[in-house]
Amino acid sequence: MNIIFITDVSIQDEISGAERVLYEQTTRLAARGHQVHVLTRRLKSHSADEAVVEGVHEWRYPVDQSSAATFFTSTLRNGRSLFEKLHSTYRFECINFHQPFSAFAALRSASCATIRTIYTCHSLSFEEYVSRNPRPHSVGRRMIYLFNRAARKWIEKRVLNKSDRIVVLSKYTLEKLTTVHRIPTEKVAVIPGGIDLARFHPADDRTAIRDRLRLPQGKTILLTVRDLEPRMGIENLIHALQQVVKSVPDVYLVIGGSGPLKEHLALTSRRLGLDPFLQFTGFIPEETLPLYYQAADIFVLPTVELEGFGLVTLEALASGTPVLGTPVGGTQEILSRLDNNFLFNDSSSESISRLLTELCQEYRSKPDKWQEASQRCRHFAEDHYSWERNIAATERLFVGKVLP
Repeated sequence: MNIIFITDVSIQDEISGAERVLYEQTTRLAARGHQVHVLTRRLKSHSADEAVVEGVHEWRYPVDQSSAATFFTSTLRNGRSLFEKLHSTYRFECINFHQPFSAFAALRSASCATIRTIYTCHSLSFEEYVSRNPRPHSVGRRMIYLFNRAARKWIEKRVLNKSDRIVVLSKYTLEKLTTVHRIPTEKVAVIPGGIDLARFHPADDRTAIRDRLRLPQGKTILLTVRDLEPRMGIENLIHALQQVVKSVPDVYLVIGGSGPLKEHLALTSRRLGLDPFLQFTGFIPEETLPLYYQAADIFVLPTVELEGFGLVTLEALASGTPVLGTPVGGTQEILSRLDNNFLFNDSSSESISRLLTELCQEYRSKPDKWQEASQRCRHFAEDHYSWERNIAATERLFVGKVLP
């Protein structure tokens, strides 16, 4: 089957959850014998207009980012042009859209009307924009802000309506689509994300791994891996840590990731006197990430909003690391199936500190409790989440079969 994934990100550099899903689906479908292509815009990290990644051909069109207007017009023009050029050569049988802008460009081509189209919705584009961009104070900037928000919402709705089927990773995102965009539920398939169970697994020797990562022995290590931006709730976690160390002084928090709040969060930690209890690692490379999960006693997901699914939750669970998360979006769906006691009451620092203190003390005094929880987490990941399960369901949808 000839399949093209049309997206606004790249499989060359895996950073966010959306890119991870795209990478896993494209490369695994290629490994199953499909001819798989990716169409995306050329990003700053790209050194060429095309590349082959594990059997997947990624094609990139240029965009003019000198202004919002030139970005939009060049996306429409160049994205459509590249799609038509590729389709005339490869005659695609299925299009899978990821993100709306490149999708909107391709849908302007009449060729799309004859091809099966699937839209994978990770989150609502305009909500992500609002979350990442504070509302400006000046009238002029506010007008631009509101236009950007409205344009993203309109474009996304057009793409959703024109797609034959829509895929979401969680019921949370399904509810978003039905309430915000009025998408009929029968048009949407819920296919949860997966996990590479061979790559993410419990450690044979956690002491050796902590030595390798230069993490302290004898401490209860908490880990979070997040983009350092407001919706991730890292500031709440740092304030919670201030309370936790009063009862659990041997706790140590590792914060992996980078983003616009990096300096602010570091200053907050210093102001609260938490530097001895906390480490900012910066962006954790893919090859090192499994080791951090294995080294940790507890993974913490303090998200405030817009957690569409949360692949990091699955990565930690597969590594045998218990996950404590806020009852936000996909996190609640995953953890409530495993153990409701792993959910904070809400996203406040008070709620986070209360449960963290309780569980740190229990695991510290009763190591067998941690071991039992670790095994449950691994078995849960094995029983319910794998990329093989995700790819099989996705493949059935691509060929037009009814999902069970």
